[in-house]
Amino acid sequence: MYFIGLDLGTSALKLLLMEEGGQILNIVTKEYPLEFPQPGWSQQNPDDWLRAVLSGVAELLRGFDATQVAGIAAGGQMHGLVVLDEHDKVIRPAILWNDGRTQKQVEYLNGTIGKETLSERTANIAFAGFTAPKLLWMRENEPELFARIRKIMLPKDYINYRLTGVHCTDYSDASGMLLLDVKNKRWSAEMLELCGVREDQMPALYESWQPVGTLLPGMAAAMGLSSHVKVCAGAGDNAAAAVGCGVVGDGGCNISLGTSGTVFITSKQFRVDSRNALHSFDHADGGYHLMGCILSAASCNKWWMEEILKTADFAGEQTPITPDCLGKNDVYFLPYLMGERSPHNDPAARGAFIGLRMDSTRADMTQAVLEGVAFAIRDCVEIARAQGIAIGRSRVCGGGARSPLWRQILANVLGIPLELPQTEQGPGYGGAMLAAVGCGAYPDVAACAKALTSVKTVTEPDPALTAAYEEKYNRWRQLYPALKGVRL
Repeated sequence: MYFIGLDLGTSALKLLLMEEGGQILNIVTKEYPLEFPQPGWSQQNPDDWLRAVLSGVAELLRGFDATQVAGIAAGGQMHGLVVLDEHDKVIRPAILWNDGRTQKQVEYLNGTIGKETLSERTANIAFAGFTAPKLLWMRENEPELFARIRKIMLPKDYINYRLTGVHCTDYSDASGMLLLDVKNKRWSAEMLELCGVREDQMPALYESWQPVGTLLPGMAAAMGLSSHVKVCAGAGDNAAAAVGCGVVGDGGCNISLGTSGTVFITSKQFRVDSRNALHSFDHADGGYHLMGCILSAASCNKWWMEEILKTADFAGEQTPITPDCLGKNDVYFLPYLMGERSPHNDPAARGAFIGLRMDSTRADMTQAVLEGVAFAIRDCVEIARAQGIAIGRSRVCGGGARSPLWRQILANVLGIPLELPQTEQGPGYGGAMLAAVGCGAYPDVAACAKALTSVKTVTEPDPALTAAYEEKYNRWRQLYPALKGVRL
């Protein structure tokens, strides 16, 4: 049997064809546009995602026996608000996870409704990227469009809906809406009422590996597949990436250096961060996880390379940063290009280079970008450690993890070994694994992860460098509070 995993990202869809034993047979990428209609806003046309899926699957299967495909599942960008009218037409562009327009609504939720109340109802507080503040923003700013809403869903769920006709979501993705009672795995009636929506407008809830339906005949024909192919619920991108890296069960950790950056800590038991700086979500394996999220990670390096330095030679720009440079850089970078979520919850935060001198070099600034992201990841790790969570080692994934230099910096900033999985296609591979479980190839997610994931290489920290970066981190962490009062 074959299984298709979809990684529905912010800038592109990555499609992966996996056979039952875990071998990746083919990978296809389809890009789509991203809109920034106002500063701090970020949105997309959901139909661009569907077009990418239909054309991408057809391309993915060229040269392969499509009759062997048994299931499909996606790992999707989280939090995005997708709304349909009574005719199943998209009402407005999807408001994405990295959109910062909801600062007023977040302040209302956290300040007037109260963080304690939100945490009791959903296990989380409000962040600008979450879905509930977007609904409040739409109700206040686009009341005529809001009144037309008949279906509410997340990005990957729109794909599942169009493929199967089933209005569905999974617990891991729904956890990031601020509408789900995460502990008890049900919609929060109080939060739905607060946002002015009804439960019949919300998708049905599934575990990530559960089949939600089979392909509609027209969709199957467009992709060259049988209408008997099962579509499984899938997961939020970080939960899917954790599955794809083998981070399931209790006490695991996965760090992602993708467009955003995350620290993902698994648990069999439900728990809430007392500071509400880490998200408390359901995991795609049926358990739970805590997650810290920085909004700009590898995207910082992409911005620096492509927009500022005007180069696509990422590796070449890192070549001058030799081992003797590590821990000695006096240029610092705050990676808040889209505001920040964990731990500051500040949509108005901005990026900055600090410590520049006449002798500062291009390589110093490149190194500062890599280190600044590593320090921001360290912020999330420190919150977990303050809760008594021991993180002795971690898997690492995402585009940034392909850089040996960045892995070396991060391992020393955190002071822990970092394990690079044999397969680096985190969300897409995780999606294919969930489809394999849903189609009966494996009894559960844990068994699938044990069979199909392994470690390719381990980056060990150096005690001397870890000590040097400890000093650097303690300086760096003073910069955000010092600049917070400066609003441009």
